[in-house]
Amino acid sequence: MNTRIITIDREHPDKMLLEEAGRLLREGALVAFPTETVYGLGGDGLQEDAAARIYAAKGRPSDNPLIIHIADMAALEILAVDIPELAYRLAERFWPGPLTMILKKSKLVPYATTGGLETVAIRMPSDKIAQEIIRASGTYIAAPSANLSGRPSPTRAEHVIEDLSGRVEMIVDGGDSDIGLESSIIDLSGEVPVILRPGFITKEDFEQIAAEVEYDRAVLATKPQESVVAKAPGMKYRHYAPKGQITIVEGETEAVVKKINELVAEQEQKGIQTAVLCAEETKEQYVCRKIYSLGSLKSEKEISAHLFAALRLSDTEQMEVIYSESFDTTKLSGAIMNRLRKAAGYQILHV
Repeated sequence: MNTRIITIDREHPDKMLLEEAGRLLREGALVAFPTETVYGLGGDGLQEDAAARIYAAKGRPSDNPLIIHIADMAALEILAVDIPELAYRLAERFWPGPLTMILKKSKLVPYATTGGLETVAIRMPSDKIAQEIIRASGTYIAAPSANLSGRPSPTRAEHVIEDLSGRVEMIVDGGDSDIGLESSIIDLSGEVPVILRPGFITKEDFEQIAAEVEYDRAVLATKPQESVVAKAPGMKYRHYAPKGQITIVEGETEAVVKKINELVAEQEQKGIQTAVLCAEETKEQYVCRKIYSLGSLKSEKEISAHLFAALRLSDTEQMEVIYSESFDTTKLSGAIMNRLRKAAGYQILHV
């Protein structure tokens, strides 16, 4: 398959290109496009064949649900039933934006899109290109992250090209994703709202609107959760992982730096390509040939935006072993560490 790559300027989008992307989606083709979180791999969420093609292109297990992306509130009542009042309050506060809500699905939504579940995941992205492509399609777009299953999520078009060129009809280059972490997912299909995936919208944010919010046990897990039923993307299988093995080193900063430097020296002495993942504040304290700084701890959004790009760069530069600090001092630490723990396969060293 020949994959067409087009570039769209957010400030001055080419309407003809947007319409072409919409037409392809409407016809059952796959189009990768930017959102404010990460790049998504879009297909018509109401077509079973399109959902099957998404799973095939990603190499994704078919019991891993897809998120349907919408561009207006009217779509909510078309795709979901028995919608609680809390959903409308959350939408008013956080949509368009990096929030996905799990609701009881309508009959219109095929089980191929929901991973066989009676619930549907719905999000309204704030990215202008994403919104225009959804509108141009005239339908509702199922769009998981536009990467091969298990790999770090794509925050740039080049990441998508690396993974999916030749597997999809079109890739839309709209520049870097703003946030760099997938959306927060909250399950509203039960009596108590449950966070299934932490993201830019935190538990504290939800608690300003909902009287009671819980974390799903999979979010707090310290080992892979392959035996659970995945109600949302990222709950069950290994995710976000580079080819090199990551070990997270946790503890007081001085002890962490000392231990990582010791481990790096051991690996490099064996001739193993080794890297360090750290904050800008500690970068100069490491002795390692390859150091990836995610940014300052004073800018949590900077760290979240750079995480997946750094993991992908480690693949490009063929790093075999990666030692990472723990980024647990910011508002987004829950989301950042959720991704990093999964990428490391929960391999954590306490010092």
